[in-house]
Amino acid sequence: MQIVTYMIKADELNIHTHDVGSSRLGFMQDDWIVDAVFAQQWLIQEQQEVFPHLLPTDLLTLLERGKNEFLILESVVQKMAPFNVSKCKVEGEGIALESDELLLLPPLPMPVSFRDFYGFEQHVKTCREKRGLSMIPEWYELPVFYFSNHRAMVGMDHKIKKPDYTSCLDFELEVACVIGKRGKDIAVEDARDHIAGLMILNDWSARDIQRKEMAVGLGPAKGKDFATSMGPYFVPLSALEDRRKGDHWDLKMVARINGKQVSKGNLRDLTWSFSEMVAHASQDCELVPGEVFGSGTVGTGCLLELGTEVHRYLEPGDMIELEVERLGVLCNRISRN
Repeated sequence: MQIVTYMIKADELNIHTHDVGSSRLGFMQDDWIVDAVFAQQWLIQEQQEVFPHLLPTDLLTLLERGKNEFLILESVVQKMAPFNVSKCKVEGEGIALESDELLLLPPLPMPVSFRDFYGFEQHVKTCREKRGLSMIPEWYELPVFYFSNHRAMVGMDHKIKKPDYTSCLDFELEVACVIGKRGKDIAVEDARDHIAGLMILNDWSARDIQRKEMAVGLGPAKGKDFATSMGPYFVPLSALEDRRKGDHWDLKMVARINGKQVSKGNLRDLTWSFSEMVAHASQDCELVPGEVFGSGTVGTGCLLELGTEVHRYLEPGDMIELEVERLGVLCNRISRN
């Protein structure tokens, strides 16, 4: 099941202009994006299906209502599968749209919060080696994270403005988990039950300003807060069970710049698991549905680690594609404005 947040295409949108109030919850069926509530209404009217109540029109409310709400959505998706959704209508309006008719927003246009972790040992080691630094012993003691700007989320095909203050714009190939169940002081062995699902995440970075901020002992701040891409869709953990190995998922990860592959890795190589991240973050702190946790960059998953001999830092016109097995392909182009 691939869950999306979409809105009808009008003028091109950017991070500062998309209207969350006009967004809708949908799901993928073949090459169509199907409105979840309209599909449910069609099943009620045309197939006499019975549901306890109508689904919400946004993912955050779905998460807040809990696992039973996901079961209702899963039932709608399964019941729609035999039908040609392009011909299904409610009150004369189609329930499905083709991708060129709409914009895919981040699955959670405005998460409750956004923590980004530092979970892949290979990435940490390589980046430090390139700066002539040894590995930090404390990294092995706890899964560290920072809070970033949860109001700066963008989705599939949204243009990323290169900040005026950087000449070293970088991408970061990550996977995010989304909290789906409230909890505090969560044990590692119980943490997976608090994770609703996964999606691709691109933690855009301005490396020059980030370097200065980190030298002071704080940050990243302006090095990260201008944009974070998520999507193209959200996949519940239940749909990934066949790829789970304990608290890890065997999902290949690839990054391409202008069509050329520059990075590859696998989510199973995550040193600190999402369960360990959730347990650590919940110590004396209540987690709530709709919070997003970034994995940290997979090994080879950014230009800082790869080196500019592999590719220069990003410039307007560059197209970045992040692909994670079963989670889709997240595309963004760099722009001047």
